[in-house]
Amino acid sequence: MLNKTIAYVFVVLTCLVENCLSAPAIADDAYPQKPVRVIAAFPPGGFVDLCARVVAAPLATALGQQVIVDNRGGAGGIVGTELAARAVPDGYTLIVGSVGTHAVNQTLYRKLPYHVLRDFQPVTRLADAPSILAVHPSLPVKNVKELITLARAQPNKILYASAGSGTSTHLAAVLFVNLAGIQLVHVPYRGGGAAIIDVLAGQVPVTFGTAATVSPHTRYGRLRGLGVTGGKRSASLPDLPTVAEGGLPGYEMLNWLGVFAPANVPRDIVDKLNGELLRILRTQDVREKLNAAGAEPAALATEVFAAFVKSEVEKWAKVVVATWMTVD
Repeated sequence: MLNKTIAYVFVVLTCLVENCLSAPAIADDAYPQKPVRVIAAFPPGGFVDLCARVVAAPLATALGQQVIVDNRGGAGGIVGTELAARAVPDGYTLIVGSVGTHAVNQTLYRKLPYHVLRDFQPVTRLADAPSILAVHPSLPVKNVKELITLARAQPNKILYASAGSGTSTHLAAVLFVNLAGIQLVHVPYRGGGAAIIDVLAGQVPVTFGTAATVSPHTRYGRLRGLGVTGGKRSASLPDLPTVAEGGLPGYEMLNWLGVFAPANVPRDIVDKLNGELLRILRTQDVREKLNAAGAEPAALATEVFAAFVKSEVEKWAKVVVATWMTVD
């Protein structure tokens, strides 16, 4: 009887050990078991929102769960970014971050409620896109040189709209003003969609808006495009010169987007998300949708993207200090 009891206990213990050892693998395979939230830290209608939605649908198909884009705009992207940083690190909350939220803001804001390099786990770079320097047709300029000349003749008189302090649209203007030696007046909005409304109305005559928000209006003459902010012409706007070509040599500003998770998300989940996103970004459908928004897919392995983010934080820290561009 004793021997049978010992044998029974041994079998039970063996089963328990095997279950414990196999539990992580089962959990890995099970992710995700509920909808995944992707935060876009800007209102609907802007570049971040658009790109988030382009990848959300195919990612939902790949994961077998809903992927919900959650717009949380405010304070140049800080509201939504802080929400993502404080989320439970279980893979069910992600964020599409930008050069503004995940590089510039780290130095731009003196009291930022999160630290980009400490509180986030980079997953993959998503897309790159230049902004477009555009003006309302009522402004009497037809190229970059004419805008600079007019601004020099009217210091602190010409307004420009941005999607918020620290966003790519703001940074593009700061670099332009700094290199050209002119003075423009910054009018920040709660997202690119809100900014473009007043630019179209002529209330704020200049913007460095993303291609997603500006190019539809330049095509039909509602706005006049003066140049793209990247180092080369955009494939989707080949006839529009770069700002450097138009009269400001050395100028270059590229907006990038990437997917981030809160720090300490299990590595197997990060790897799974990275793998699915890399595959999605290579598909023709997603590439065409990003191209239509003036962007190019920019998929990167997790470690490569993490190193890139670190370099961007360091790069923009130097720019912020050099231009005295700080926000309380």
